[in-house]
Amino acid sequence: MFSPTGKKVGIVGATGAVGEEIVGCLEKRGFAVSELKLFASARSAGKVKETPMGEVTIQEFSLESARDCDFVFLAVGGDFAKEYAEKLTEGSGPIVIDNSSAWRMDPDVPLVVPEINLEACKGKKLIANPNCTTAIAIMALYPLHKEFGVKKCIVSTYQAASGAGAPGMNELLDETKKYVTTGEMPANKIFAHPLPLNVIPHIDVFQENLYTKEEMKVTWETRKILDVPDMAVSCTSVRIPTMRAHSEAVTIETEKPITTESARKVLEAAAGVTLVDDPEASKYPMPLTATGKYDVEVGRVRANDVFGEHGLDFFVCGDQLLRGAALNAVLIAEGLVASGVEADAVAA
Repeated sequence: MFSPTGKKVGIVGATGAVGEEIVGCLEKRGFAVSELKLFASARSAGKVKETPMGEVTIQEFSLESARDCDFVFLAVGGDFAKEYAEKLTEGSGPIVIDNSSAWRMDPDVPLVVPEINLEACKGKKLIANPNCTTAIAIMALYPLHKEFGVKKCIVSTYQAASGAGAPGMNELLDETKKYVTTGEMPANKIFAHPLPLNVIPHIDVFQENLYTKEEMKVTWETRKILDVPDMAVSCTSVRIPTMRAHSEAVTIETEKPITTESARKVLEAAAGVTLVDDPEASKYPMPLTATGKYDVEVGRVRANDVFGEHGLDFFVCGDQLLRGAALNAVLIAEGLVASGVEADAVAA
């Protein structure tokens, strides 16, 4: 990972779940780093963190220090990204890859999954990472769309507690433990209702159309990444009492006829996808098996009776902290360096 000819990398929000995963992905992917800067709140500043590059002292965020980097990963909230992302990229500033929702739908900011649309980064220094739910589904959706043309897409999600960060995970664990040890019914502070023994069809705020913002992100972002502004996409997002890795049931209607066999061949060849589809052996995607994996798992591939020879159903699971956040961000940086797009953006 360390290389004197590598890139200066900054991570804002380095002590959070996504920030820590970014550090791990940089190491495992062998991304060449000459200097690693970890930024966090004043409360964490001064603490020493062990990294693959040795001990790094956490800094309170400073615009001047962050602008001295080649790449800055933002693993913080949208308000921070709105305030600082453009200031970071000004002039000779770094390329900024933002994990928040702040810039995703800005028409001048590319929304990127590198296996799909890395070329959208050309000449850009601010790049948005998609919502974790979108990022997981689209890994399977894109190769099918490329081969068969997707007209309509219906998604139902089963999202882990970690989608609400460490506080959500802690609430699930603590309230489950309380119920098991005392029999007292679970309570809630982070989620709209108690999550243990329950599922909650409510993630993010409700919109005027009665979809939640989380659900609409899947629609908006899928259209933008695939560059199909009129694609019909509908989503229902549900929080479930699992710790990590989101699951999604997806139904598509295609322009061209599609069969189970032809779909499996496409998915088997797709980058970032592992086909796990042997129902007789009880092998299919699950959060337990998808957790910690870079690829998304896709299975339960079958013809859809509603759309006939133009329909397909499948189930996908992916680690939302990796494929849905940290890994996607690191792959963007990796792709920019490898393709020379990074140099073009800096020159611009």
